[in-house]
This record gives sequence, C-alpha cells and structure tokens, in this order.
Amino acid sequence: MELMKELSLAPGVSGSEEKIAEIITRELKDVVDKIETDSMGNLIATKKGEKKAPKVMLASHMDEIGLMVRYIDDDGFIKFSNIGGINDQMLMNQTVTVHSSVGEDVVGVIGSKPPHVTTAEEKNKVVKAKDMFIDIGAKDKKEAEKMVRIGDKMTFNSLFVEYPNNLIMGKALDNRVGCYVMMEVLKRVETRATVYGVGTVQEEVGLKGAKTSAFKLNPDLAIALDVTLSGDHPGIKPEEAPVVMGKGPAIILADASGRGILTQQSVKDMLISAGDENEIPYQLEVSDGGTTDGTAIHLTREGIPTGVLSVPTRYIHTPVSVCSMDDVENTINLIVKAINEL
Repeated sequence: MELMKELSLAPGVSGSEEKIAEIITRELKDVVDKIETDSMGNLIATKKGEKKAPKVMLASHMDEIGLMVRYIDDDGFIKFSNIGGINDQMLMNQTVTVHSSVGEDVVGVIGSKPPHVTTAEEKNKVVKAKDMFIDIGAKDKKEAEKMVRIGDKMTFNSLFVEYPNNLIMGKALDNRVGCYVMMEVLKRVETRATVYGVGTVQEEVGLKGAKTSAFKLNPDLAIALDVTLSGDHPGIKPEEAPVVMGKGPAIILADASGRGILTQQSVKDMLISAGDENEIPYQLEVSDGGTTDGTAIHLTREGIPTGVLSVPTRYIHTPVSVCSMDDVENTINLIVKAINEL
C-alpha cells in the first residue's frame, strides 16, 4: 500500500515522467537483468529468458493528466492549457502544484468569476477552462515570473486514502495502478520467455511512448496495462459501462468502437484461459470510449499481437479516482499465469 501511495502522489504529467521512472527503477533494479531509458523517456526493464523463447512486452504508461502555464497576465494570474483529456467541470476550485522551472514548487488555486456577480444565464452553464485562471498569490506579472515560467507543468493536489473493503482513493490511478501491476508481475513471473516491463511516456497525449518502445523491442506478444471505467455508481446505466469494481480485471475485446484495438483471438483466448483455468475472476469489455497503449503497439512494424488488461476504476481523469486492490491483485495473478503458461 505504501508503494501504491507513493506512485499516486508522485508528479508525472505527460512529458515529465522522470519521478515515476525513478520509483520503478528503484523497485526493479534487483529484479531484472537490465534497465534502460530510451530517447523518448520510456523506461524499459528487461527480465531475460531463453534465446528461442517468446518476447513479451508489458506496457504501462507513467504519465498523468495535468495543466501547463500558457500565459501570465499583468496582475500575476495564470492562464493554462490542459494536458490530456480533462472535463472543464472538474477543474473549478481545484488546488494545483506548479512544478516551477525557476524555483521551488508553487501551490495555486483555480478560480473564475464568482457566483455573486454572474448572470442567471451564466449560473446555468459550466464554466469553460478558457474562462478560468490560477491564483498563485503574486501581486503582479513581474513577481509571478519570478515564481513560474511559461511551459511549467502542474499536477492536481490530492490525498491518498485507504477506503474500507480494500479500496483506495487518489490521483493518477490512471495509470499508476498499471505501473504497480507491471512491477509486481516482473517480481513474480517465472517463465522461459523474455519479459519487458515498459513504463511508457505521453500516453495521455497520443500514445507516443508506446509507439517508439514497441518499435524498438518488436515483441512477439504485448499486453497493455491500464484502467477502465467502473460503472457501479449513480448516473451510469449498466449498458453504458458494465464493468464494475470487485469482479476482477477487464479483458478488453475492443475499444473506441473498434477504431482503437480489436483484440486478436489468440490473445483473447490466452487471457481468458488463464483466468478460467486458475479460477481468477475477470470481466469482458467492449468499449465505445477511449483507448490505450495497446492501439499503438498492435500497429507497430508488421503488427504485434496485443491484449489489454484494465483495472475497473471510478472517476478516471480526476484527482479522486477509486479502485479495488483486490482487482489489482487479480490482474497481477492473471498476467503471471498467462505468461508462465506460454
């Protein structure tokens, strides 16, 4: 739980994943045969197998959604750009940490026009991100520029809480949960295969690190490790998000209505068999929504057989995501069994 907490609270907005890579390196340096970082920033941990055995890539993106300083006005307030998919409604009155390139980190609060002076029409509308600003306490632009710089990235401030029923709440569970799963699999797997644990970069802004790392490694099989929507709370119909917490990982059969990945039958059978034969609970998901590193990986070179295994998570892309550590453990067990039985 302490490792999961550390992963959740560590900053790692897309393009600035170094602290997550440091944690993974520390955890795996005595577990794997080699750890390297490529020119994109992907971390690749290699657990060598036999020469003629398959090569398996486990891909877990290290980055999280966040913000970037775009403009500083004359009064010292910051205008910002979103990094990754963010709902404007979630931003209002959040506190953020600006990871300053000119000094120490700075805490800011996202503000907007107060309700006391809004019109009736404005009160019924969601405030757009473009109409918000960040207050860092600076008296003017000159003082603000001594504290932060254009291009500095920001993470959302959050707690990490252990809930009842072995649930956790925190920021960046998308995809620090996947990073945790990847590390635990490398610690536990016993196989003839070579296994690559890859912490990919910039997934939230275009699956970028997955493309380059998959091209470099050219594995025989890849599994993307991520999270998926859990539909077990008010406001969601079962047919909109049938996967729920507590019933095991989701084996993704298709995402983005098939525009992302359509999982090959052989990979699908491998994961389902590992669950059935070892009595590990799992769920099957066909998604109309987002996609994962698996989309980029399976289209690399001549094509790479790829699967996606995701932990059901509530409130994805917010600072207060919730998931079940029982589902996390079952995800680890399922992948370990699948690889061991290759």
